Amino acid sequence: MAVEELLKELFFNPINLALLSVCGFLVYKIFAGSRRKPDPPREPTLARMKKKDFTLQDLKQYDGLGEDKRVLVAVNGKVFDVTRGKRFYGPGGPYGVFAGHDASRALATFSLEKDSFKDEYDDLADLDKESLDGVREWEMQFMEKYDFVGKLLKPGDEPTEYSDEESATDSEKKDN
Repeated sequence: MAVEELLKELFFNPINLALLSVCGFLVYKIFAGSRRKPDPPREPTLARMKKKDFTLQDLKQYDGLGEDKRVLVAVNGKVFDVTRGKRFYGPGGPYGVFAGHDASRALATFSLEKDSFKDEYDDLADLDKESLDGVREWEMQFMEKYDFVGKLLKPGDEPTEYSDEESATDSEKKDN
């Protein structure tokens, strides 16, 4: 008889019924959450890019939509391979507008608008000292985190001839 009264109290009292539902839901979440979802397939890691210099037109090819899906971004005249950060700088990422562009002005002005990117070389001459200092800080952060792959050429500049030894030395510095 005691069991029958206990069951009546559990299932016919609205407060107990609510508590029982919450407990059931929590037990479900514990067991359902413990099932591990399979990791999404990883994209193959691209080989380190050989150093070369880029015009703005060359840079546009590396917007993450090309054949190898590589993403390059220029900051303060230097070009970086940010493919490792594709979630941020690739198509659909929060900073995807930087992909294949000179992002210096956008970083200096904290703007993600399309008008922050010019179709011709931007010397940033109209920016104040504080903004230019900000671009240099961004450049240092990119240098620490991503591979430097060349310079952004000004109109009339000749590309630098990079040797294989120079690239190997940079690779060793990064590993240490």
